[in-house]
Amino acid sequence: MNAAELGRRSFGLGDPERGHGGVPSTDSSDGTEVNRNMSTLKPDGFGWHARIGVLTHDDDTVPETEFWTMAPEGVSVHAARVPFTDLRTYADPPGPDNATQQLARLPLQAIVFAFTTGSYLLGVTGEQALVNRLEEHSNGIPVLMPAAAAAAAFRLLAAGRIALVHAPFFTDEVDQKGAEYFQDLGFQVAHASHLTPAQNVPHPNLGSVVTPPELYEWVRRHVPSNAEGVFIAGNGFRSIGVIAALEDDLGCPVLTANQVVLWYALRLAGVAAKVNDYGQLFTKVIPRSEDGRPSHKLSKLLSRPR
Repeated sequence: MNAAELGRRSFGLGDPERGHGGVPSTDSSDGTEVNRNMSTLKPDGFGWHARIGVLTHDDDTVPETEFWTMAPEGVSVHAARVPFTDLRTYADPPGPDNATQQLARLPLQAIVFAFTTGSYLLGVTGEQALVNRLEEHSNGIPVLMPAAAAAAAFRLLAAGRIALVHAPFFTDEVDQKGAEYFQDLGFQVAHASHLTPAQNVPHPNLGSVVTPPELYEWVRRHVPSNAEGVFIAGNGFRSIGVIAALEDDLGCPVLTANQVVLWYALRLAGVAAKVNDYGQLFTKVIPRSEDGRPSHKLSKLLSRPR
């Protein structure tokens, strides 16, 4: 790929929907004029590689900001707000259904419902029913859940014995529901707890209820040495900054709710770009088919387990 082609791909140059970006055409066979002008161009957020939608609480900033932080070049993130009044009714219609329908007006590769607790409370069967319902409004775009993404990732990583670490606004009941969710999928849950002291979800939620050092120390103290993988759950719980340090110290993969579902979305979208600094999960070599899409092996891995 020469510089002119790369510029058009990275910056949307020559895209009839975006215009030519002010870069003059050139008759030079080596693209000299384009090369000279491209040196001043900067990334502009255009999702030429993939566009990922996310449904999130109406006053929660965490999922989309963590997505943007981790997203590789050419991947854009698009959020729709779901009004939140009560945890147990948050996934009920019409809130997420309407938000899904709004996002489906965009040419997205996936829509994430950033609601790990919902999967826990609904269980595996209820979670699938929720996904099926939302996909009635998604215009064919797959709807993804973080807990299901974590299950797929743990299988890829061959982690059968896992530890669950939850945000301080989770409860003992939700901890237990989380353990049951993964046990129903065939995992051994070596530990499940939420950070203490317990805290209510802040409104608005900027993701600052726990500092990275506090989260790091909690995980190191509570995750048993025989755990083969860790899932830090809570999409409104800012946690991606500790992944690399914890993996170095624990010697096992560490997943977080927003990290793992972004990985899930990227892989289903056919994006194999490496993401640095946010866990070994992003470095895995994914099987590809001849058309460049996830292979049948990966599709089976990511599908709802038996």
